[in-house]
Amino acid sequence: MSDPAVERLRALLRHATYSHEGAADADAAVEAFQAELARAFPLVHDRLERETVAGRSLLYRWRGAGDGPPAVLMAHQDVVTVDDDSRWSHPPFAAELVGDGEEAAVWGRGAVDDKGALGAILEAVEARLAADYRPAADVYLAFGHDEEAGGSGGAAIAALLEERGIRPDLVIDEGGAVMDALLPGLGPTAVVGVTEKGIMNVELVVEQAGGHAAIPLPGGSTAVLARAVLRLENQPEAPHLIEPTIGLLESLGTRLGGVRGWALRRARRFRGPLARLIARTSPQLAAMTRTTRAVTQLQGSSSRNVVPERATATVNVRILPGATIASAIEDIARVIDDPAVELRFLEGSEPAPVSPAHGPAWDAVAASIRDAFPDTVVAPYVMLQASDSRFYGAISANVYRFLPFDLRQEELQAIHGIDERIRVSTYRRAIAFFDALIGRL
Repeated sequence: MSDPAVERLRALLRHATYSHEGAADADAAVEAFQAELARAFPLVHDRLERETVAGRSLLYRWRGAGDGPPAVLMAHQDVVTVDDDSRWSHPPFAAELVGDGEEAAVWGRGAVDDKGALGAILEAVEARLAADYRPAADVYLAFGHDEEAGGSGGAAIAALLEERGIRPDLVIDEGGAVMDALLPGLGPTAVVGVTEKGIMNVELVVEQAGGHAAIPLPGGSTAVLARAVLRLENQPEAPHLIEPTIGLLESLGTRLGGVRGWALRRARRFRGPLARLIARTSPQLAAMTRTTRAVTQLQGSSSRNVVPERATATVNVRILPGATIASAIEDIARVIDDPAVELRFLEGSEPAPVSPAHGPAWDAVAASIRDAFPDTVVAPYVMLQASDSRFYGAISANVYRFLPFDLRQEELQAIHGIDERIRVSTYRRAIAFFDALIGRL
């Protein structure tokens, strides 16, 4: 027997809602996707106020019974590019339902990032509307159209709410998930982002004498640039623990016995040794202990037999809360330590403010997680990626980043990669999470 909620999700996944520059037929894809939303969720579109922001982003207002502080439930409509659909086990926009029982899954670009969350939110709201439920205060649904391409839509929605004097008591967007065996011997853990790293792109530029490759000069632009890149690679920032990571380790320690549990429960006391230990454990954990720098683009000569006069490298920097764009640039310049390398700031945003891992808003999220995922530890963490929620720090003290999905390692790796999919059971639990959270608003 078909599952209507799953069929509605499949319909959403069939639209290639790309937002990257130069995407073909982007407007038509978004228009078709939004028409699908209206067909799939008629009560939402009949009873909630809806407006379009920044051309394609959507903002819905569900009026509450009282005038208390509102909540904002977020997701984004766009998906990342599929470069080669022949590498997928199932076509990325066919939304095929594959497997049986616990292994039944919907395959498609956006299944996890982020149409799964968008669909789950709307399923929960539609069901509550059918039951004539009314929240105690206003609930906003904010669906940006270009999170994967910088988030101008998400920024515009946040600015609009600020202009109207709206200060949400709770904002929740994509982020952490329910992870099994985050550490050996540990059961399921729901990691909720209480902040996220800042993001910055800088360009390293070297200009030296060039010429014919048959007569290379020593110290050319590519050699100088290569030394700079290697210095960044070989001299990462020293690891250290910030408050959300300490909170994460302490929470994990409550479920672990022996020396490991004892040490993690005392993470604040042992923050130095623990920082060095977890930085050696995995790249993911290491990224939570420092500002990271990754060279993503290199450019030299356009000809194979010409030594370029100008060579450049783009460095993508993810800035740990507590640092700033200015301090990250200073650190890069200090490590490179070469006046021949010019640093040019391209664009960036500062790290997000840190929301508390306590209080009514946190408790509502944590209790809803436990309703949908029993026997799960709920812990704060630093989100390593960027999300549209970073624009809400100016209007809310309680901004959380959590995808209510229990994800296996291979499912995590498929995000932004090939064979993205979501298990049906996972999607049903996500709907249950949002239903439980709405019931607490």
